[in-house]
Amino acid sequence: MVQYVGVENLVRLVRAVGLETFLTELAGYVEEDFRRWPVFDKTPRVASHSSNGVIELMPTADDALYSFKYVNGHPCNTREGLQTVTAFGVLADVKSGYPLMLSEMTLLTALRTAATSAVAARYLARRDSRVLAIIGLGAQSEFQATAFGALLGITRVQVYDVDPVATEKFCENMRGRGLEIAVARSSQDAVTGADIITTITADKLKATILSDNMIGAGVHINAVGGDCPGKTELQATILNRGRVFVEYPEQTRIEGEIQQMPDDFPVTELWQVIAGEAQGRRSEVEITIFDSVGFATEDFSALRYLRDRVHGTAFYTDIDLVAEPEDPRNLFGLLNQN
Repeated sequence: MVQYVGVENLVRLVRAVGLETFLTELAGYVEEDFRRWPVFDKTPRVASHSSNGVIELMPTADDALYSFKYVNGHPCNTREGLQTVTAFGVLADVKSGYPLMLSEMTLLTALRTAATSAVAARYLARRDSRVLAIIGLGAQSEFQATAFGALLGITRVQVYDVDPVATEKFCENMRGRGLEIAVARSSQDAVTGADIITTITADKLKATILSDNMIGAGVHINAVGGDCPGKTELQATILNRGRVFVEYPEQTRIEGEIQQMPDDFPVTELWQVIAGEAQGRRSEVEITIFDSVGFATEDFSALRYLRDRVHGTAFYTDIDLVAEPEDPRNLFGLLNQN
């Protein structure tokens, strides 16, 4: 039998643990796995692109566990009443190859993305950062705001979206969560006075969400929305002004903000900063940029955390995902059983 964590059980678990606690604990797993980055089997995600979007598989493994995530990205889905991103994932035993857990990962991906963003900012943003700007108030925005409040002590969030319905949704969801929310009239207004800027828009195109003149000294930029070829959010000149940190260069050069730059454009890998092998922020006036596209080790961390968290609880069910004949050499015999 294989453990299965569906949407209902994950929602119940997060409510029981508390969202801030869940994000904080998950961030600990993400940080731990970044620190041991060299042990992982790594490869850029396998992507199948179409005119409507992309479907991807994201695999990785250490010497004990293997994981993969199936995830799509279809920006136009909202026109049909569908989500832009959906996902599920599997955690398996390397020794036997048997799956151990199957989980929904639409919600879990949103949680791990926010946790990873906050982990990166703890190493790259100024320690006195208290004001967060978010441009793009889609499905990920509330998770980002909550994670930055829980892990970095952000107290004020300045937001902007071209869609007033998205803005209303964000404000309603964040009511009573202990953060001061300020709705801006433009992207420029949103980033004014911000210590950290998160861009997280959904349109699959090369856009200029942040232009060079909007970015002042000492800002940390959390560029989350650029996550496929041909999709960017930052004006290229910003990348030349700051230091760029990435998860996995081979993937980020294809999908991230740095796809705009030459192949030899210098970047620092986030794991090196977390492991103490490279310096993060070097001064109070330096501009730092986390060019985040999401990587398989973060899903591995999320699935590993989830498996540990549900152990001994009622927040999962067992499913017969794997055929198990009494004689492992007689699979056909299952068809003869009454």
